[in-house]
Amino acid sequence: MKFLLAASTALLSTAATTAFAPATSKVSFSKNARNTPIGKSTPLFMSDDDDWAAPKSAMIGGAGVNNAGEPPFEIRGFSLGNLVIGAGIGITVLSFADYLSTAGGDGLSMSGVGFVYGIPIFLAGSALKYAEIEPVPCISTPASESVFESKATEIIKKIKQDVTRHRYGDEAHLDTTVKKLGLVIPGKDYPQLIELREDVTDDGELAFTMVWQSLDTPYKMWADEKRRKRYETFFGPDVGAEVVKINAEQRMVGIRLTTGGPLSEEYLASKAEKEAAVASA
Repeated sequence: MKFLLAASTALLSTAATTAFAPATSKVSFSKNARNTPIGKSTPLFMSDDDDWAAPKSAMIGGAGVNNAGEPPFEIRGFSLGNLVIGAGIGITVLSFADYLSTAGGDGLSMSGVGFVYGIPIFLAGSALKYAEIEPVPCISTPASESVFESKATEIIKKIKQDVTRHRYGDEAHLDTTVKKLGLVIPGKDYPQLIELREDVTDDGELAFTMVWQSLDTPYKMWADEKRRKRYETFFGPDVGAEVVKINAEQRMVGIRLTTGGPLSEEYLASKAEKEAAVASA
């Protein structure tokens, strides 16, 4: 019992101290930094320079602890918060069992060491769990999965990769994205990404829909034509964008990205006519 308790305490305490340590990185400044043009933006990472790419060391931790850059590794399929909580509880229980088994005996007891490490590890796991955002589901079919593999753009692939894993410390999935697009009302909650949907259009293109629950941001803001055109450049290139009303009662709205280039004026006019007919019916 003592050997098991000592080994698990040493292993988990080392992991706990290194898991939250910021990755070391070397920051350098270019002489041309002052000449960098202002006003441009990249589709996903919201940089001021279209050619900007964050170093891999920009991420603090692996499970989506920070939005800047790409993580050096990913944690998928389980919750890091649950893992750390379980480790803390396990060490504490082993310490308590060791205390009961050696009560009144002579010699060094490991129960005190277990309590010293077990409780802080449990608290660290609780903090992670509090800041945790669950991965969103992706609704697809075998046909749409095949089209996704062949026609999804790099931006669409990065979005799916980013939101289908646990994240920590963010307001919501794609929080910086909706803020950059002007879809967050000051003082109000962020729209919450609910799910992804993958479909195949009639002409064989990929339709990738991001569905949000927008309790505070009205549908008119999402569907504004200037903002719709911005979606095509923001999530582009080579995609068309349209806003879809998913569920009015639950205030669910979707941004539907279609591969193959921006939407044609004829398609948008036909869609507007259909929406007007439904509204007047």
